[in-house]
Amino acid sequence: MHHKAIKVRHLIALVLSFLLMGCAAKPVKQPNQVEVSQGQFITLPQPEEYGSDLSLSQLISVEWQGKKNQLPVQLQLTGNDLVLAGFASWGSRLLSLDYDGQTLDTYVMAGLSDTLPPPEQVLFNVMITLWPLEAWQESLTSIGWQLNEHDNHRTLVTESGKTILDARYDDITDKLSGEIVLTSPDFGYVIKIKTFSHSNTTTQNNNG
Repeated sequence: MHHKAIKVRHLIALVLSFLLMGCAAKPVKQPNQVEVSQGQFITLPQPEEYGSDLSLSQLISVEWQGKKNQLPVQLQLTGNDLVLAGFASWGSRLLSLDYDGQTLDTYVMAGLSDTLPPPEQVLFNVMITLWPLEAWQESLTSIGWQLNEHDNHRTLVTESGKTILDARYDDITDKLSGEIVLTSPDFGYVIKIKTFSHSNTTTQNNNG
């Protein structure tokens, strides 16, 4: 019986070690990351990598599974502090987030978490369409992905060449004019982003 108990203890220890190894092998989402494909996380650029302070108002329209929804969004970027908020048509704040380059502090109105997109996903869509290619390079290179611009398109592709996102601009040289149409072959949604108003203030160099 003594030898049998030892074998049982060894078996339990072996099972636990496999469970711990399995847990350790799972990808862990960092505070400034967004899941953009099944099990694949991308680190968001620093807010200040946009290159200037920014204030804008946008209307984001989403078409998915035959349904259409609209979300008025306001974004305020000052230095490395970014605040984004989404509102209902009657003016109530439905979702918001604060991003300081390290962590994402998010809020969604109670009872709407199953019907609204996660705030960090809204921010990702804004940043992937507006932030410079260089701002994304380090994050994407670490997972073998690329963000490319050609003609009036910006595409996010995997290491195997699979397109994750395709953004089409009315004017790629002035991304805040006209409409941006963002499609995801992976998730089957279409997002249309229309900027109604914006103002940019070039970041000043304190050493200058």
